[in-house]
Amino acid sequence: MFDVVVAGAGPVGLFLSCELRLAGVSVLVLEQADDPRSPLKRLPFGLRGLTAPTLEALHRRGLLDEVAALHLSKDGAANERIAAAAHWIGRSRRPAGHFAGIVFHHDRIDASKWPHRLPSPAGTSLAVEMEALERVLAARAQALGVEIRHGAGVDRIDVAHDGVAVHAGGARIEARWLVGCDGGRSTVRKASGIDFAGTEPEFTGYSVDVDIADPVPLQPGRQYTPTGMYTYTRPGTLAMVEFDGGAFHRVQPITREHVQAVLRRVSGTDVTLTALRVATTWTDRAYQAGAYRAGRVLLAGDAAHVHSPLGGQGLNLGLGDAMNLGWKLAATIRGDAPAGLLDSYARERHPVGADVLDGSRAQVALMRPSPGSRALEAILRDLMDTRDGATYFAERMWGVALRYDLGDDHPLVGRSVPDFAFADGATMGERRRTGKGILVDFDARMSPRIVAARWSGRIDYVAGAARETLGLGAVLVRPDGIVAWAAEGEPDPAPLERAVARWFGEA
Repeated sequence: MFDVVVAGAGPVGLFLSCELRLAGVSVLVLEQADDPRSPLKRLPFGLRGLTAPTLEALHRRGLLDEVAALHLSKDGAANERIAAAAHWIGRSRRPAGHFAGIVFHHDRIDASKWPHRLPSPAGTSLAVEMEALERVLAARAQALGVEIRHGAGVDRIDVAHDGVAVHAGGARIEARWLVGCDGGRSTVRKASGIDFAGTEPEFTGYSVDVDIADPVPLQPGRQYTPTGMYTYTRPGTLAMVEFDGGAFHRVQPITREHVQAVLRRVSGTDVTLTALRVATTWTDRAYQAGAYRAGRVLLAGDAAHVHSPLGGQGLNLGLGDAMNLGWKLAATIRGDAPAGLLDSYARERHPVGADVLDGSRAQVALMRPSPGSRALEAILRDLMDTRDGATYFAERMWGVALRYDLGDDHPLVGRSVPDFAFADGATMGERRRTGKGILVDFDARMSPRIVAARWSGRIDYVAGAARETLGLGAVLVRPDGIVAWAAEGEPDPAPLERAVARWFGEA
């Protein structure tokens, strides 16, 4: 029997399996596809943007250098293939991101608005290829002892009060817990009876690789038109949006003739396509699971929430689910979780997902082919070119504003821990490789023996000065890198005891 079966070997399922194995539980990952490789995971279609919480998580687990190497060429410049797929990289004014295609720029962002952040190798954004990212995560998972089975999608499940029987690939697999990371059409979610509701699509989106007889009429970059939107990258990569209510998504094969007809309608040109090499459709359907847990079954990633790919939030949202869930589920399995710890997963992550879905809906509203949307776009474009406007959208799109409500009004509690640089040369990120909680005593006022006796095995204790402490005397950090308690000056033991009991239980 496995402690956990994870359905889905995408980035979310793989990263979750790493977190679980780091905490000492046994994990089996089941993947429906026989081969993890796919043209849709490679450039240009597989281009993904990683944001601050994801990069911090990778840094804390020692994966950042490998992932960053996917973005860089041997001489340290941006990988040419990624630069070609990301049409905005070569612009003279450095873009920082976009909202509904409206770009905000680095030279307008005021990072002083984020006093809780310190310089870190993690940074705030990074472009990578999905297939390469999956390779890195799969290699780490297997190195940690995770078993991955391809060609073994979940067919059905039988749930009992003390475990789950998973039927996949002709086998019956016993597990104490099952986590569905198996996408928007999740078999696990449907089999567990969890409600999935939201708003229906307004458009069908297309991502295609084509040959064009005469591409001159098409303008490079993102273009809004009276009938929709298209983004063109030479020689033949196109993304298009047609506001048809999602009528064409997954209803029939995608042909060259159909793509040509859509492109002509959306672009207002008479371009001719001579070949269709790769094509897929997508929509702006925005749905979220009513619960992230049903007994012994949990959901993460697209199985818990789906929305349009606008703004590149989906992958980061799912990896955030995995980071939040992993240590909580592992503690529950080990039997040392405080009461209600596992329930805090949905309590913390469901509002984050709902906010991303609302952001996706707002972007769709700005993209509608109507005079009102174009007028609103012009106003928003002006606002995003101001210092406050660019900073706000950077906070939102980079995940910098993420903060969980942990019932403590200290400005750092609930946020990602700053990457403190200690006097011995180590950083907070480098000290997070064990996957345990960490208590940092900057002034060395606590007794290491007492700390070790009370919380040994679950919390690492670090005493020592840092180059910048943000005025703190001590800080308690959860395994996912979220600050659980912070004290300025001499620590008061009573609040620390309560924080430890809430997140780690009593020894």
